[in-house]
Amino acid sequence: MPAELDADAVPGVRVKVRFAGQLVDGWLLERADDSGHTGRLAYLEKVVSPEPVLAPEVARLARTVADRYAGSLADVLRLAVPPRHARVEKDVRARAAADGPGPDAPDGPGADGWPDYPAGPALLRALADGRAPRAVWSALPGEDWPARYAEAVAATVAGGRGAVLVVADNRDLDRLDAALHDALGPGRHVSLSAALGPARRYRAFLAARRGDVAVVVGTRAAMFAPVARLGLVAIWDDGDDLHAEPRAPYPHAREVLLTRAQLADAAAIVGGYTRTAEAQLLVETGWAREVVADRATVRARMPAIAPTGDDPQLARDPGAATARLPSLAWTTAREALRADLPVLVQVPRRGYLPSVACAECRTPARCPHCAGPLALPSAEGTPACRWCGRVAAAYACPECGGRRLRASVTGARRTAEELGRAFPGVPVRTSGREEVLATVPGGAGLVIATPGAEPVAEGGFGAVLLLDSWALLTRADLRAGEEALRRWLAAAALARPAAAGGRVVVVADGALAPVQALLRWDAGWFAARELAERRELGFPPAVRMASVTGAPAAVADLLAEARLPAEAELLGPVPADGERERMLVRVPRAWAAALADALHSAAGVRAARKAVDPVRLQVDPLALF
Repeated sequence: MPAELDADAVPGVRVKVRFAGQLVDGWLLERADDSGHTGRLAYLEKVVSPEPVLAPEVARLARTVADRYAGSLADVLRLAVPPRHARVEKDVRARAAADGPGPDAPDGPGADGWPDYPAGPALLRALADGRAPRAVWSALPGEDWPARYAEAVAATVAGGRGAVLVVADNRDLDRLDAALHDALGPGRHVSLSAALGPARRYRAFLAARRGDVAVVVGTRAAMFAPVARLGLVAIWDDGDDLHAEPRAPYPHAREVLLTRAQLADAAAIVGGYTRTAEAQLLVETGWAREVVADRATVRARMPAIAPTGDDPQLARDPGAATARLPSLAWTTAREALRADLPVLVQVPRRGYLPSVACAECRTPARCPHCAGPLALPSAEGTPACRWCGRVAAAYACPECGGRRLRASVTGARRTAEELGRAFPGVPVRTSGREEVLATVPGGAGLVIATPGAEPVAEGGFGAVLLLDSWALLTRADLRAGEEALRRWLAAAALARPAAAGGRVVVVADGALAPVQALLRWDAGWFAARELAERRELGFPPAVRMASVTGAPAAVADLLAEARLPAEAELLGPVPADGERERMLVRVPRAWAAALADALHSAAGVRAARKAVDPVRLQVDPLALF
């Protein structure tokens, strides 16, 4: 350590060191009088900034996450600490010197909604007392979940500790941010999201790192947020795939937060309208307790839910089995509009006609150039390829020569057009990729939304129609049923209670397990059933799996180098995108650490040999098929 850098070189600062003749970025993790190295030591070249942005507990967490996901510490630290913004650092230091102490802690938590859950008041008391309860919370229909989380945070802060909360998207973040402002007062928390931009994000990060605030909320960018005396971690809707980090080593926000709770002896809340198999595993192993309402409260709060594919409905409407909008759904929407109530229609696909086929022989329409699927952008539009974008104005079916096209899948915009004609004079709004609505007025109107883009209606929706259920249930995905139920419950939760006229119609067979869980509003039952089936079949989370994707020779090379546990089972190979292939490695959960270590070591050997073809390692991937 050069003498001139001694004062600034504290643990947690960014530094530069000379490695293999080049200056590279690094972190100063610890200082010691003796390194134990008998050879020659190099000097630290530079302290980039005297700001200790890497907290010791975050460094420890990053090391654990890297080991858990067979990744490197450097990759995790790039996710944990946002890029430096020098001007923001200068402003923060100047303001810290001028400002006095921060605002006082709130007097105490409220508990407006938690008494609806038998274990809710005890959860708040434990948080206020500084204990570490762990809960899997199944929210009631119509629940103001941001307010419940704000009450839990207020209890934690009143007990002298901090909190980190993670949601899936910025729309949920805005709701949670407003609820925390009401519960804690101004200046008591910060929002951390990649959408803030470099300066605002770094300013919020430094506020948490310096201890100016005790609470951080955000999207998955906040899962590593530094909070002093961490007392609570919470995640909402952990089944949303936005919680999975798309950059190496691909950690999931739920797993990172649960690891933080374990390392810091903090409380944890995994909440949602639905329940994932991973959350159910926490309950069944005793790591967490479930927080649910009794059945009488659930029935009083839920809307009336009916399927269109059960026997009584088919007897009244034989066409319900094949109709996209059966008579029950149409009648439900009409009655709600007559009562001057808004109607929500959930459509799984965006666009107009995202998939078309030959009108004569039903052969899917493909691009003549790249074989990608053709789609129609509008009623007057020309079919165009969804992959390469080429227009297929002179399309002819290669099977029968037909030139007319029909819809294979109907998108949200086409649905809005059809319903607008069916209910003339009723305002029609769409919420999806192009524009996501946060709220809509409470009067008569139609809202066509894709899953995850459903707005909140003033007073609740009078009717919710869940269309094209087959598009969700027939996906080649391990989580197809779980994902369908998650999307249905999220939409149905926006409806009014049955006593206030709220109705939900799902266009599906009532005998299907996800539909049964929706009809009874019993996500716990479905999660237990799903976990039992995965345990029997050897699927996550009952086992630990890793995927190895790359060129066939590179995949074989890595697996040959890896010293896998004896209990490891190799599945594959199967084709991946392009000319790559994928192998799956499955081990019992007890051997998860050994699997990750073996794969990480093998990847390190290939890197040392400067192997040309990259291999993607992913532990517990969301998609197995």
